[in-house]
Amino acid sequence: MATSTGRATGTTRDRAAGAVDGARGPGRGGRPGPLRRSLSQYWYAWAMVAPVIVVTAALIGWPLVRGVYLSLTDATEANMGRTIGVNVIPSTYEFTGLDNYVSILGSGLFWEKLTWTVLWTVACVALHYGIGLGLALMLNRRMRFRSAYRVLLILPWAIPPFVAAFIWRYLYNSDYGVINAMLRGVGLGGVGWLDDPTTAKIAVIAVNVWIGIPFMMLALLGGLQSIPRELYEAAEVDGATPWQRFRFVTIPGLRTVSSTVILLGTIWTFNMFPLIFLITGGGPGSSTEILVTYAYREAFTGIRNYSGSAAWGVLILLLLVVMAVVYRRALRKQGEVW
Repeated sequence: MATSTGRATGTTRDRAAGAVDGARGPGRGGRPGPLRRSLSQYWYAWAMVAPVIVVTAALIGWPLVRGVYLSLTDATEANMGRTIGVNVIPSTYEFTGLDNYVSILGSGLFWEKLTWTVLWTVACVALHYGIGLGLALMLNRRMRFRSAYRVLLILPWAIPPFVAAFIWRYLYNSDYGVINAMLRGVGLGGVGWLDDPTTAKIAVIAVNVWIGIPFMMLALLGGLQSIPRELYEAAEVDGATPWQRFRFVTIPGLRTVSSTVILLGTIWTFNMFPLIFLITGGGPGSSTEILVTYAYREAFTGIRNYSGSAAWGVLILLLLVVMAVVYRRALRKQGEVW
């Protein structure tokens, strides 16, 4: 009887000890967890990635967290802390919650800027893709001086955006611009390209299309060259017309590349700050200002509204995240793994 009780007690103690060991994790003699195994097996990979993670956290993570925090306050140039000589002026801004977001979303200004930003993005990306695809199809064929054409068509992409902006600003100049000089040379009157809201919008779209076409062209050209020639030969044997070969062979073969470049082009164009700011400055008036240029203006002109600018930045980020998520789900429904 005593022996049975002793065994039962020992078994209970063993179970309790096992439960405690399990809660603490694998012991020295136990099997290591997946994180520990990964660190021990791929330590060199973690060592290589660690500097990138630290730099990314410092350059992106901290500013992002700081921006989200400022968007929940009433921080402006007047109440931000600063140091003047030996005098330290403390910050006096206060936490206001979602007041900045309510104010922005409740104003017609945000929706006006969002509408123009969406139109600007859709027009630019559509022209990027359409013209880029046409040029890629042309360069995918055997032709004389094909390498020279490729180099010439890549040049706009190689020029820094701010340099391209200054070049086109000169070309669009009403008095001394090359474009108006050519119009006057054929007997037409000059156009104030940057003086009218409509022509200014057309002008900045044209510049962005000129800059963005080479990227689309190169990406789609690579996609075209990855499509097996046997598919075209089989379609031709079956009597498919050039349009049918393009529709049922080329377009499906480019689907993966197209989905990626369209998403990248949308994000880049949505945030294309240099061209708008350097060519039109958002003008005339504020007709060509997109969301990012207005957020910049809030933070760095007049009485600098840091909290309002941060709230605009967070809304821009949320819009892009929502767009990317919806786009990815749409691709998954079509059978694309992305």
